Amino acid sequence: MANTYTKIYVHFVFAVQHRQCLIKKAWKDELYRYINATITNKGHKLYAIGGMADHLHLLVSMNPDQSMSSFIADVKRSSAMWINQMFLRPGIFAWQRGFGAFTYSKNDVHNVANYIENQEEHHRKRNFHDEYVKLLEKHEIEYDERFVFKQVEKN
Repeated sequence: MANTYTKIYVHFVFAVQHRQCLIKKAWKDELYRYINATITNKGHKLYAIGGMADHLHLLVSMNPDQSMSSFIADVKRSSAMWINQMFLRPGIFAWQRGFGAFTYSKNDVHNVANYIENQEEHHRKRNFHDEYVKLLEKHEIEYDERFVFKQVEKN
């Protein structure tokens, strides 16, 4: 074939370093717009973004020219730089290493987007740890509980 045609829907989940609650409601929407611009500039399409003060969810249609690891590294690096340059919090903001990535079919996009956009409602019933483990188990991803939410000791 002369061209490549794809539609790859990926649900990404990643956390603030040490899972601290640092994403503030006062600038959350501006952060989401910045992340959307970053995603668009890389040739991908954002379908949904949402989260809580300690983590984010993205539903993205991936451009096959970039790997998932490279994509999420770009999003995390640029958004952390933006937060730090805008002085939106005291100290240095950083994302935790690693991420979750879960694929879905076109038929699932509406439900996954709704889930992502309504994170506050979901977290009234389930904490982030339980939510993440449920996603891993739903997608039959083997994991070691010791490393799913490994925290670095704070001094």
